[in-house]
Amino acid sequence: VQLQASGGGLVQAGGSLRLSCAASGSIFSINDMGWYRQAPGKERELVAAIISGGSTRYADSVTGRFTISRDNAQNTVYLQMNSLKPEDTAVYYCNSDLWTTGPLYDYWGQGTQVTVSS
Repeated sequence: VQLQASGGGLVQAGGSLRLSCAASGSIFSINDMGWYRQAPGKERELVAAIISGGSTRYADSVTGRFTISRDNAQNTVYLQMNSLKPEDTAVYYCNSDLWTTGPLYDYWGQGTQVTVSS
């Protein structure tokens, strides 16, 4: 199983970016999909998550600015980031709990850098 993230980059404060993450491989079913981020010198934190039924949760710091969505047919999760702030600068990681032929397992994608300039 691989999680391939894309969409990071450099943007000015107030701008927008859209991250995508596609899961591929021998996937039986996906439970959660989400995004975490890690800024230099800080711990990795949850940004947003979405479960198979569509329920979502967000970090307080991004509520109202970021929107997570998923395409179940494409095993893809998106993160629309609006009104970006310099403090959103971090490496963003895609995450998914999913079943293959074995038990539920936690997978991570490679990080994608998001840099917001002031």
